This record gives sequence, structure tokens and C-alpha cells, in this order.
Amino acid sequence: MASIKTGDTILSIKKATKAFGGLLAVKDLDLELPKGAIQGLIGPNGAGKTTAFNLITGVIPITSGAISFEGERIDGLEAYEVTRLGIARTFQNIRLFTNLSVLDNVRIAYHSHAGYGLGDSLLRSRRYAEKEKELTERAMDFLGIFHLDGLAFEIAKNLPYGQQRRVEIARALACAPRLLLLDEPAAGMNPKETLELMDYIHFIKDRFDLTILLIEHQMRFVMGICEYITVMDFGEEIARGTPAQIQVNERVVEAYLGKGAAKIAAS
Repeated sequence: MASIKTGDTILSIKKATKAFGGLLAVKDLDLELPKGAIQGLIGPNGAGKTTAFNLITGVIPITSGAISFEGERIDGLEAYEVTRLGIARTFQNIRLFTNLSVLDNVRIAYHSHAGYGLGDSLLRSRRYAEKEKELTERAMDFLGIFHLDGLAFEIAKNLPYGQQRRVEIARALACAPRLLLLDEPAAGMNPKETLELMDYIHFIKDRFDLTILLIEHQMRFVMGICEYITVMDFGEEIARGTPAQIQVNERVVEAYLGKGAAKIAAS
């Protein structure tokens, strides 16, 4: 299998395994993610991709193996601790606060750095008012970067799907991550929205000096944006390489289309 040759490793997964009773959702997964890369994690439905994301972000505990971020072990940490270290994510199904405004959705991400305590909040103290004003200004400036400031007071559920996805990504970036995990960001998008999303991801990568790991089923999207790809099936890695290498890999073709298709591809 190919190996990563560029950049310092920001995320390292060694023999990660997750068992749910007798079911191995992820088995002995190895993955290295170079700093500054856009890397894909793909595979058929049920391959274990989202479980791998949940292990990285502390949503569920690892059964065995090790996960390190910037050289420090993070397996065993709670999700909020992982976020504070510099890892943010989006979800396969958009998880906005649908009845809140776009502005409030982003403001929420800033509140871990609010700078006031519970007492200030309950008493609506001067410190509370000053900090809330500061958070609102920061959130508005941030929305402006993504050309969402004109939608700041729109209720999130009223936005088109593609804009909701952009708001979700913007909210994740408000946490100031160095590593961003995107779980099927192009799901449900039409071709025009998908192309816009590709440009958007390149923009945020460069603007915020990000490393990005993404799960996606739209192969045109994956092959067009990822520098490197890991493929999973039944919880295990079956291939890794560049997009060109993955497209002609017999095990990958077999996992997606069956043995007959793999034989045709190899002939």
C-alpha cells in the first residue's frame, strides 16, 4: 500500500478497534493524516467510516488501539475536550439549532470562550452585557467571511439545504480548529451546490490553515478534492492511495460494485 510522504502528521490512528458486543464496527484501523492535507475516508454504507469519526472526536470510547492529535493521545478524552484541543466536525445529517437564527447558531460556538460566569449570566451584569456584545460582533465578522452576514437573522430551518451546510461548517470553524472532520458534506446537494462546496472547502482550508478529513459518497467530489484516500469495508481498511490509484484498485471496485465488476475493471 502507498504511504504518506508529505507534511508533518497531525492525526495518527494506530490499530483502532471499536466493538459493539460481538460486532466489530472498526477493526485495526491505521490512518495518518498530514498537516495541511485534504484526505478522504470512503467506503460502502456500513463500512465503519462515521464510527471512526466518532472515535476521533470522543463521541464514543475506543475499544483498543491509539489515536493521537499533534503527537498527544486523545483516545479516552470527552468530546468537549477533543474540541478544545482543536478538532471540530460536522455531521452526516445537518445538526443546526433549526429554530434559532444563523447568527445565534454561530454565537453558540463562541460561548466556551464567553469570559463570564453563571452569576453574570443570571444577574445580567455589566460584564455579561459587554461580553455578549463582543461575541455578537465577532460572530457577525465571522459570518461576513463566508458571505452569510446578510442571512444573520434568518431562522436556520428556512435556509436552502446548501446554505444550511455552509452555516454548519461556519459554526464548526468558529471553534477555531486546526483539524476539521466533514461527514458527507455534499450529501443531498445538486451538481451546482457540489461544485460551490468544493470551492468553499478549498477557501476555508487556505483561509484558516486547516487540515481536513472527509467522508463522502459522491465519487466525483472525492476524486476532485482529495489528495489522498483511505477506503474501508466491513470496518477494515482495504486500500489507501491517491485518487488515481483508488479508482483502479480491484478491492475498491469489488467493495462498491461486486466481484464481477472488479474482474471487468481488471481486464
